[in-house]
Amino acid sequence: MDLQRELEIIELIKKEVKPALGCTEPIAVSLAVARSCEALREIGAEVGNVVVEVSANILKNGMGVGIPGTGMVGLHIAAALAVTCGRSSYGLEVLKDLTDEAISAAKAMVDAGAIKVVLADTQLKLYIKATAMTPVILDCGDTVALAEPAHYVSTEIANNHDSIISVVRDDVSLLDHSHINSLNCAGSACTAVGGEVAPVEKTTLDYKLSVKEILQFAQEASFENIEFILDSVKLNKALADAGLSNDYGLKVGKTILASEHASVFGSSIMTYAMAATAAASDARMAGCTLPAMSNSGSGNQGITVTMPVIAVAEKMGVSQEKLARALVLSHLIAIHIKGYLGKLSALCGCVIASTGSSCGIVYLHGGGYEQVCSAIKNMVGNITGMVCDGAKVGCALKVASGVSSSIQAAVLAMDNICISSNDGIIEDCIEKTICNLGRIGAEGMQTTDKMILDIMVCK
Repeated sequence: MDLQRELEIIELIKKEVKPALGCTEPIAVSLAVARSCEALREIGAEVGNVVVEVSANILKNGMGVGIPGTGMVGLHIAAALAVTCGRSSYGLEVLKDLTDEAISAAKAMVDAGAIKVVLADTQLKLYIKATAMTPVILDCGDTVALAEPAHYVSTEIANNHDSIISVVRDDVSLLDHSHINSLNCAGSACTAVGGEVAPVEKTTLDYKLSVKEILQFAQEASFENIEFILDSVKLNKALADAGLSNDYGLKVGKTILASEHASVFGSSIMTYAMAATAAASDARMAGCTLPAMSNSGSGNQGITVTMPVIAVAEKMGVSQEKLARALVLSHLIAIHIKGYLGKLSALCGCVIASTGSSCGIVYLHGGGYEQVCSAIKNMVGNITGMVCDGAKVGCALKVASGVSSSIQAAVLAMDNICISSNDGIIEDCIEKTICNLGRIGAEGMQTTDKMILDIMVCK
């Protein structure tokens, strides 16, 4: 592989693998709100009220997830915290300056009705418009306000959790986004950094990856160029340790390792991998203040891509370089598959992430291209159809199920056992198989997505 192509793939990894504090949907809301508040304060104006318009999938994934350090769930408190302590320059760690004072002030804003969250009129899966304004009286209906604010700033995020495509203050754009044709563009976005505009982002599919090339990259890339991926070990293992040591969420990971359940779960590598991964999800979804290393905009996907690989690597005693190459493979496979689905879909991200980790585990055991393809096919033939019914503490159960499946798939692959093209959506060609999975998640499950949201908002 030539150096230019290697650098392009590294660019993609760094774009899609980032630290994130808290669930990325409410954190993306916080990011948009923080940017609006900053632009309002630049002219000496006071932030009085905030109105957040979100797409259905953002609403779905923000309703039931814990917000770090608050003991609360939902988009209202995420938006309010952005007012009291958010910094957009931190990206998806926008709330890392969280303090007790900021939490108290944010809760007071929510209690006073200063934060309003409504469903946006958009077909985009990932869309947020956060409007910060000088004090007005908000009604309880669908209209934004009963009185015109003296000043306002609206910030829009679309397609990627940290892609700010528009910042408008008092009808004047603060970003030059003339190169963007519409908000419905496939991943095109610009990022606000000190008032400047970054180039239009490439989508994952623009990189034209294949499983064969991903494996080649993982095997051949200079260790110095990929060593940064080991940061995901530090971050996600810290979350796992927190989940195993404390009573977060449903305590899925901690329960799996509990001595009283040893007769059920045993002491296998699978048990440890399930427990460590689920524990990290337990902690993150219940509001732990430690960041996760995310994948494709999802902390749970980042956890599920990394922790099973880390767990197996620890038990095998492999070198840091081999672990790094396995993690690169795992991350990239997940990124590649996710490219066909979009950032948010009705197909649970654990399916994609655990498919990546299965490939990483195959690599740790010395498997090659055929075994990696077999692992993917075994995963696609197994847990395709697992639905995303919103981000919540119960995600740890799905994470555990995904990890169990990933290890099964890897073991079968290493024994050269693979689901055949006679089974369901599996094709002989691995890229066609991945495309089929993407079609199911992106197109076939749209009605499912709408029904899930309807059920959730009507409870």
